[in-house]
Amino acid sequence: MLLTPGPTPVPEFVRKAMADVTMHHRTPEFEQIFKETRELLLEILDMPEAVMLASSGTGAMEACVTNLTFSKALTVNSGKFGERFGKICEAHNIDYTEIKNEWNTPVDVQTVVDIIKNDSAIDTLCIQVCESAGGLRHPVEQIAKEVKAINPDIMIIADGITAVGVEKVDTTNLDALITGSQKALMLPPGLAMLGLSNKAVEKIESKKVGYYFNLGTEIKKQRMNTTAWTAATTLTIGLREILSYIKNEIGYENLYAKTALRAKATREALTAIGCEIYPQTPANSMTTVYTENAPEIRKILKTKYNVNIAGGQDHIKKLIFRINHMGLVEDFEASWAVNSIELAYDELGLRKYDGTANKIFNEVMFKGSN
Repeated sequence: MLLTPGPTPVPEFVRKAMADVTMHHRTPEFEQIFKETRELLLEILDMPEAVMLASSGTGAMEACVTNLTFSKALTVNSGKFGERFGKICEAHNIDYTEIKNEWNTPVDVQTVVDIIKNDSAIDTLCIQVCESAGGLRHPVEQIAKEVKAINPDIMIIADGITAVGVEKVDTTNLDALITGSQKALMLPPGLAMLGLSNKAVEKIESKKVGYYFNLGTEIKKQRMNTTAWTAATTLTIGLREILSYIKNEIGYENLYAKTALRAKATREALTAIGCEIYPQTPANSMTTVYTENAPEIRKILKTKYNVNIAGGQDHIKKLIFRINHMGLVEDFEASWAVNSIELAYDELGLRKYDGTANKIFNEVMFKGSN
C-alpha cells in the first residue's frame, strides 16, 4: 500500500490509457489530445495561461525563477523545497534574499511585508503553497494579497506541487502556480505544469530568457497545441485522462472536500493516540508526525502491515513520518494506515493498542464528528 507523498499510485484506467501505441508528437491526432489536456489544465489551475514541460517540478521552478526574476528574488525557506528556490537563484547568479524558518514553521506575513517595503529591488517572491518536506501550509494567498498591495508588479511564484489537486488554491494574486505529475495528479514522474497570470506572460514576453526553459517560446507553441521541444506524449495522454476523470466523475470540489476530511480524520486519529503533529499549520496533502521512533514505526508498517509511508530529509530524516492524502486514496487505506500505526506503537511499547485510532478516524470520516 503506497502512501508516500509522491510518487502516488497511478490508477489502472490511467495506466491503460498510457499503454496504447506510441504516438508521434507532431501530428493532428496528438495536437487534439494536447488541446483537450491544456483546456482541462487551465481549468484546474484557474489561471489564464498554462504550460506543460517535459521535466520534474524542479524544472518548472527553475523556469519561473529565470523567466520572471529580472532584478532580485525573495525566497521562503521552511524546508527542502523552499531551499531549492534559493539554490536555483544561486545557480543562475540571481540576487536573492531568503527568509529561513524551521521546517514546521510557516512564514510570517509581516516579515514578508517588511522586507518588500524595505527593498525596492525585489521583483519576485518565491514560496511553497505546501512545503512537503514537513507537510506545512504557508499563508500564500494572504501574503500574495499584501505584497500586491505594496507593489502589483512583483511576481508571486507559488510552488503548488503538493497542493494542486488537493485543495482549491486562490490564484487571484498569484502570477505562477507550479505543479508536477507524480503528486495529486496521480501520474508517473516526468511532467511539470504551471499556470501563469496575464502580467506574468507580459513580463516573460518582454525579455525572453534561456533555451529549453524559455517560457516565451513554450507559450507561443502551446497556444498552437504543440510544444517547442519533444512533448511527453504518454504523460500528456495520462494527464488528459485523470483530469477528465476528476472533472466529470468526481468533481473538483468533491475531491477537495474528501481530501480535507481524510486529512482531518487522520490527524485527529493519530493525535488521539499521542502522536505529535509536526507542522504548526498542517497541509491537507499529508499528515506529518514528529517522533524519535519514526524509522522503527516505518519499518514495522512496511514489513508487517504492507504500508509504505515516507520519512523525513536532512536534519529531520529520522524524526518524522509522512502519510499521503493526495490522489484517489481509498478510505479503507487511510483507516488501515492509522490502525497500523497504533499497532506499531504497541509493539514498541509506546502505547497499548485499544483501537482508538481506527475508532476516531471512522467517527470523523463517516459520522462527521468534531
